[in-house]
Amino acid sequence: MSAHSATLKSKEELIEKWSKPEVISGSEMLLRSLLLEGVDCVFGYPGGAVLYIYDAMYGFSDFNHLLTRHEQGAIHAADGYARSTGKVGVCIATSGPGATNLVTGIATAYMDSVPLVVITGNVATSLIGTDAFQEADIVGITMPITKHSYLVRDVEDLPRIVHEAFHIANSGRKGPVLIDIPKDVSAAKALFQPVKEVHLRGYNPTVHPNRNQVDKMIRAIEQAERPILLVGGGAVYSGAHEEVYEFVTKTQIPITTTLLGIGAFPTGHELHMGFPGMHGTWTANTAIQNADLLISIGARFDDRVTGKLSGFAPKAKIVHIDIDPAEIGKNVPTDIPIVGDVKAVLEVANQLAKRADKADAWRDQIQAWKAEKPFGFKDSETELKPQWVVSMIHETTKGEAIVTTDVGQHQMWAAQFYPFNKPRSWVTSGGLGTMGFGFPSAIGAQMGNPDRTVVSINGDGGMQMCAQELAICAINNIPVKVAILNNQVLGMVRQWQELIYDNRYSHIDLAGSPDFVKLAEAYGVKGFRATNKEEARRAWEEALKHPGPAVVEFVVRKEENVFPMVPQGSTIDQMLMGDSE
Repeated sequence: MSAHSATLKSKEELIEKWSKPEVISGSEMLLRSLLLEGVDCVFGYPGGAVLYIYDAMYGFSDFNHLLTRHEQGAIHAADGYARSTGKVGVCIATSGPGATNLVTGIATAYMDSVPLVVITGNVATSLIGTDAFQEADIVGITMPITKHSYLVRDVEDLPRIVHEAFHIANSGRKGPVLIDIPKDVSAAKALFQPVKEVHLRGYNPTVHPNRNQVDKMIRAIEQAERPILLVGGGAVYSGAHEEVYEFVTKTQIPITTTLLGIGAFPTGHELHMGFPGMHGTWTANTAIQNADLLISIGARFDDRVTGKLSGFAPKAKIVHIDIDPAEIGKNVPTDIPIVGDVKAVLEVANQLAKRADKADAWRDQIQAWKAEKPFGFKDSETELKPQWVVSMIHETTKGEAIVTTDVGQHQMWAAQFYPFNKPRSWVTSGGLGTMGFGFPSAIGAQMGNPDRTVVSINGDGGMQMCAQELAICAINNIPVKVAILNNQVLGMVRQWQELIYDNRYSHIDLAGSPDFVKLAEAYGVKGFRATNKEEARRAWEEALKHPGPAVVEFVVRKEENVFPMVPQGSTIDQMLMGDSE
């Protein structure tokens, strides 16, 4: 792929190349500093306040930039890159509207603890505060949704700031860091020397756990008759999937993974119960409500998981392992708090862990529940069911693809019917639930994983929010395979209006959407349409064989609902089962 240039050099080569101090511009300092952080692709969109930076890119063969068609596409692509690789995603935008177009993507990453370095331009320092053309206080605007922010006032600080930003973004509880660079700072010149160390007084995340607290957890496991593990995105982000597997193997405790925790543990394992919460499995939700010990590992007890808080896990002693002490006890009272990185905590725990001997009957009960009420749906030979489409995509990709989704019904069907066995193969917007995320995040995932199949499962609503990024797939031959589950309606909103608002369908009709095949072809991308199973298999297999990007529109049943479903305000065992019964 064009984005992975053979000219990219190792960090060691670059340090040697730039070891001799030179007087260069702030813009070139920025580019060099990004390369020294190991950045192999930056997503962005130029404008007046960042023109010095883009001018520095001209002829800079070591630096790789992907021009998106909208700033929101750039930041979602950087996000998908970060989630799928474990590295920091980077995007660049100009001041004012360019910067504010990043806000939704920054909030998306912040809610899901995704490491990003977001670089914006600003007006010259002499104009800040004067309401100059394309001026916006992006530091102030994004303060609640960034882990940290910098307004660079002195060009000499730029190398240090970039190095610190990457350290902050990718350590502790990960998250987005903003670097705002006034135009005169990017133009100014100073002596450049690579920065190799970080000194941040007051920023020292607790990585290693208190051994006494881990001992308490081990004793609780020994006494428990109905223990479960609730594993969240923190286990994925800390690279702890092997430690999670070892912990489950040693303790034989049944495990449920949250929406963002999917992939932290093999879905097909006999002790895996699926994901919990509003559209989770009957087994996981029933187990949570009957457990006498719940060990949360890198999960923050989001309301989509807990349902009615006062009725969540009413019989359980709660152990909460989290890198962020602010999350412990925030939503659910915690009996045994353990602050630390998930990987580091489990490394200690695995030295002590033993089989939960009192839980034999509980394990048998879990297996009975799994057999009794698995995910299901009523298939059809006359209509194309979205659940069948997702299952077919899983079958044809052998479960090995990186799958990104937008937000809505298709997101839940993908989580339910595409089992994952590897971490960082599932990319979805959890906390913020951002429509428009799915397709550009797939572009970022493909850039970061050029040798893997990347599938973007979208609804017809979310696809239209960033469809313009089809252009960069065509131009750069980025071989993302896009599956659009087209039900001609805002499906999840329609489902709520049907079940909760007495069939009052208000402003959800998407029947006037474009012909997605023609839209794809207009951008130079291969397009297919399917209305039945035979067409679906043929179209999808052709798309997978096609060496470049492809879009397949699956015309699915409009009235299909996602089940199980926990109505808002209910406890998670009060589930509507619908067609899955």
